[in-house]
Amino acid sequence: MDKEMYTSMATLSPPNLVIDRGIALHKMIRLITMGLGGEGYLTFMGNEFGHPEWLDFPRIGNDESYHYCRRQYYLADDPNLKYKYLNQFDKAMMHLEKKYNFLSHGQNYISRKHQGDKLVVFDRADKLVFVFNFHPNNSYTDYKIGVNIPGKYKIVLDSDAEEFGGHKRLDHNTDFFTANDPWDNRRCSLMVYIPCRTAFVLAKVD
Repeated sequence: MDKEMYTSMATLSPPNLVIDRGIALHKMIRLITMGLGGEGYLTFMGNEFGHPEWLDFPRIGNDESYHYCRRQYYLADDPNLKYKYLNQFDKAMMHLEKKYNFLSHGQNYISRKHQGDKLVVFDRADKLVFVFNFHPNNSYTDYKIGVNIPGKYKIVLDSDAEEFGGHKRLDHNTDFFTANDPWDNRRCSLMVYIPCRTAFVLAKVD
């Protein structure tokens, strides 16, 4: 987001495509790192809310300055700044892990990685299906994804939700039912709507 982070992160600022893109990708990158990173997840001070500056300890090269040897945590607590959206999404990711313990559940299975569609789909902990659409423009209606466990699924995390600074393009009240139609080396499949630059997690509920 470069210099735009210093001028366009207020919630009352006019819409900014650079900021919108940066916030969307920041959430997606963090979630895919957590989902595919193995049995642990490590972040760094301030990364959880998109801290705008690097960390640079006093040294000869910066004239022993303490200016960048700090974390501006107040940015995440300011209700008038969009950093709060990134911080809230990070909390939601932690809640997802606490509820489903997917990090300690062994290996994930990547059922789809489509370069043309810019899509990644994988499942973890038997009950969770992660869906990522990195395409900047294309949203997909009735897109078939593979699911290994049959049943009913619901959205339990959505990077496009309003509380995370998103555009509310997904209906969290929707029930997704599997079809007995194997797909992408999974035993059954689901049809889903996948907005551009959005990630969401489905959980088996029945």
